[in-house]
Amino acid sequence: MRKISSKHSNRRLYNWLVYDIGDRFLTKNSEKYKGQLYDLGCGEAPHKEFFLNFAERYIGVDWTGSYHNTHADISADLNLELPIDSEVADTVISMSVMEHLREPQTMLNEANRILKPGGNFVMQVPWQWWLHEVPYDFFRYTPYGLKYMLEKAGFTNVAVEPQSGFFSMWFLKFNYFSLRVIRGPRLLKRLFMITCIPFWYIGQMIAPHLDKLDSDWSAETIGYFVTAKKPLAK
Repeated sequence: MRKISSKHSNRRLYNWLVYDIGDRFLTKNSEKYKGQLYDLGCGEAPHKEFFLNFAERYIGVDWTGSYHNTHADISADLNLELPIDSEVADTVISMSVMEHLREPQTMLNEANRILKPGGNFVMQVPWQWWLHEVPYDFFRYTPYGLKYMLEKAGFTNVAVEPQSGFFSMWFLKFNYFSLRVIRGPRLLKRLFMITCIPFWYIGQMIAPHLDKLDSDWSAETIGYFVTAKKPLAK
């Protein structure tokens, strides 16, 4: 099974664990990436090369007015109807995007519309995560809300999987918090960061082992992974 060489520009010493978790999920579900793959909210398309190991074609879709750089093949506002024909995609993915949409149900409806019958939908959304890309951070979703919205959009076989247990969530939140409280002259901030690096690293190393003590990952997790299918035509 091919591994991901993550090129995400937000991957840092204080948060590499969340990207490792995401990479494992994407690798585990590699059989779902087929044919024409559309990435809704592609951003910098950090996993494009990985997906092309399985899919015939990768098409990135994103809003060019985003806070981050985008490598989109199709410029589109995901809050609106997409300029894409119906039933052209074999796979649709959307990673860490839906929390930034004012009209998330529209995106799910459109994802279903552009999928071919029997096509796969793969998504990730945060749960216990700090506000980011403000003011374009609108929602957090429970597993029950995700299942309801996906089924409302017409998907079946909806599976929602927590990304982590309590301890991975807590250590990552602590790392982000410690980074945000750094103040003062540049040299002082650099010294503080150097001091924090061992704590950031050790916390992320031991957190997955401590997660085994958590009997209900869904309650307090980093976020959720979702897979679903568009039903075959009757």
